[in-house]
Amino acid sequence: MIKAALLSKWHVHAVDYAKQAQEQQNLSIEAVWDEEKERGDQWAQELGVPFEPDLETVLLNSEIDAVIVTTPTISHKDVIVSAAKHKKHIFTEKVLALTVEECNEILAEVEKAGVQLMVSLPRLVESYYLYAQEALDKGWLGQLTMVRCRMAHNGAVASADHPDGWLPAHFYEREHTGGGAFIDLGAHPIYLANRLAGTPQAVMARLQSVFHQDVDDQAAVIVDYESGTLGILETSFVSGGSPFQLELYGTEGSILIEQNELRIKSSHLNTKDWVKPEEMMESLPMPLVQWVNAIEKGEEPTITKEDALNLTLVNEGAALSEKEGRRVDLQPIKNSLAR
Repeated sequence: MIKAALLSKWHVHAVDYAKQAQEQQNLSIEAVWDEEKERGDQWAQELGVPFEPDLETVLLNSEIDAVIVTTPTISHKDVIVSAAKHKKHIFTEKVLALTVEECNEILAEVEKAGVQLMVSLPRLVESYYLYAQEALDKGWLGQLTMVRCRMAHNGAVASADHPDGWLPAHFYEREHTGGGAFIDLGAHPIYLANRLAGTPQAVMARLQSVFHQDVDDQAAVIVDYESGTLGILETSFVSGGSPFQLELYGTEGSILIEQNELRIKSSHLNTKDWVKPEEMMESLPMPLVQWVNAIEKGEEPTITKEDALNLTLVNEGAALSEKEGRRVDLQPIKNSLAR
C-alpha cells in the first residue's frame, strides 16, 4: 500500500486528485498539509485524516511514501525538490515549474532520489489524442503543417452566484500563480501541440488582461516547431460556452476534434467526405493511475519528463514574448542551461 500526503488545496483540481487517490485500492491518503491552516484543517476533517501544519514534519515521516502536490504554482520547485530529497514519490498538478532551469533542478533531484515523478497532463491519455497521433504516425495526414488547439471557459466571468467568477480569487495573484490563463488552462493546448508537432522552436504571444490586470485571462500564442509545423494555441478564462477544439492540418488530410467528437478527411481513405471513425482507441490510464503503477509495478508512464520540460519551455518563451513584444527564439533559453 502506497501511503500518500496531500500537499495543499490551493489548486482547483486538488479535490479531484484526492478523489482519484481514494479510488485506488493500493493508495491511501494519510495526511494533509496546507499553506493555510484553516483550509487544510477543514479538508483533513472532510477526508478523515490528520492535518499537519508543518511541511517538513510531513516529509520527515517515514510512513509517508508519496505526495500529491497542488500548491501555488510558484511553490512547485521548492516543495517538489524538498519532497524528492526526502525520497517521496511525487504527483503534481501542471505546470512542473515556471522556468526550464527550475524544471531541470527538479528532475536532477528526482533522478538522484530514484523516485517517481508524474505531472498531470490528462489529455495525453484521451482516445481522441491517441487517434490523432496514430493518424500522423501512419501518414494519413501527410506532412503536418498546422495544429490549432483551444481550451477555454468562463471562470473569470461574474455571475449572480460568483461576482468575481467561479475560479478562486488567488488564481489572479501573480505572486502565487506565476501567470494567468495561459500558464494554467493553456497548458493543455501547449502539451497537446508539442506532442503532435514536435520540439518547439520559437514563440509569439499575446497574453491579454480583460478583467484582471495582474495576469492574463485570455491568450493567443503562435508556436514555430522544428518540424516546420505552425501551432496556434488559444485559451481563456472569459469565454462562455467555448468548446474544446483540436485541429490538425496536413498536406494529405485534416482532423477536426470538438469536445470528444472526431472527424477525419484524408486522401488515404476511400472517400472524399469527412469520416467519423466507427471505432476509437481506448483511453490510457489517467496520470495518477500511471503514477501508482510506476511506483508499484515499475511500469513506464506514457507522460514523460520531455512533456513537462517542453510545456514549461513554451510558457517561459510566451511570458518573455509578451513582456518584450517580440518573437522569442527558444534555443537561447535551452542554451543558457549549459553555461
